[in-house]
Amino acid sequence: MKINERVDRIPLSQTLALDARAKELAATGRDIINMTAGEPDFDSPEIVRTAAKAAIDGGRIRYTPAAGRIQLRQAVADYLSRTRGVAFSADQITVCHSGKHALSGVLLSLVSDGDEVLLLLPAWVSYVEQVRFAGGDPVGVAPRPDMGPDFEALDAAVTPRTRGLMLNSPNNPSGYVYSKEELARVAEFAREHDLWILSDEIYGRLVYDGEPYQSTVQHSEDARERTVIVDGASKTYAMTGYRIGFVAGSPALTGAVARLHSQLTGSPNAVGQEAFEAALRTDASELDVMLKAFDQRRQYMLESLVELGLRTPAPQGAFYVFPEIAGHWSGGDSSAFCDALLESEGVAAVPGSAFGVEGHVRFSYATSMDKIKEGIERLGRFLNSQK
Repeated sequence: MKINERVDRIPLSQTLALDARAKELAATGRDIINMTAGEPDFDSPEIVRTAAKAAIDGGRIRYTPAAGRIQLRQAVADYLSRTRGVAFSADQITVCHSGKHALSGVLLSLVSDGDEVLLLLPAWVSYVEQVRFAGGDPVGVAPRPDMGPDFEALDAAVTPRTRGLMLNSPNNPSGYVYSKEELARVAEFAREHDLWILSDEIYGRLVYDGEPYQSTVQHSEDARERTVIVDGASKTYAMTGYRIGFVAGSPALTGAVARLHSQLTGSPNAVGQEAFEAALRTDASELDVMLKAFDQRRQYMLESLVELGLRTPAPQGAFYVFPEIAGHWSGGDSSAFCDALLESEGVAAVPGSAFGVEGHVRFSYATSMDKIKEGIERLGRFLNSQK
């Protein structure tokens, strides 16, 4: 059998591959501190677990519409209306199997062969391959040193083939949160060049300091019409295994994604839908506990990395830090750095090259403080061994 060329060109997700390698070593008896995965180490809220069990026991686990249950779509619309300050309706929502599924559905619906899509770097590892699979050409736009958007670089990246741009705020891997002014400039840039905006807002509620969370939909009516929001349950509600995300945008776009998914994947997970609806309609107290713990870990990691001599852009959101290792590792090869750190000290991290920014490494603090402290100690030992 000959594998389709588009599929054959897709590499395994580097974050998943590194997480699997760390778990493989742990299974052999190695003491591994795994700081690769973007998965909260908290249980989902009680209201979520209760709703999931009730759905199973109540016999409500059946096929749903491809766009998701109308009750959940309305709950998502209400949630976005509250948190983004702009009115949404259920026909502007399509529920998907995950945030990743939502992203791929949008790109397959918007990108035609040869279209260029600007990726504001650093960018999550799957953006590049999803754009390519849709037939487009991903164009990375380098950030400022603090990992914020470089608008001169953005202006220079536009060509007649540019059709859209993708941004992620709070950002994975850097934790950078776009300011209101920066989002306004992005929105005006998109208007000037007639581009759509794919805004990955999966970490939108995980913001620790600075301004309240903002989205381009809040800038103007034009920006709202150009923006497609992707969000989901995994990060905010620690619902990674429930596999529920959503697309919010114009009814024409969300309807296209629903039609596509009706043929490719069918209806989203019924248990996840019921559980996510419960989460959206109840502001669970567990979320504040999780946010406070992440903030404490964030501050500890930032202070510790700076003490080790690693220049680290201060993360304002998500649960990652993205220190620069170029001055501490010959050539700044982040993949080689991560390989050596894992093999010698048993600490698993993700190279910045996976996100389009070489010379940096991503550490996730979605793990216990004890493991973070041990990981930092081992990292310090590793850095000292390189002197």
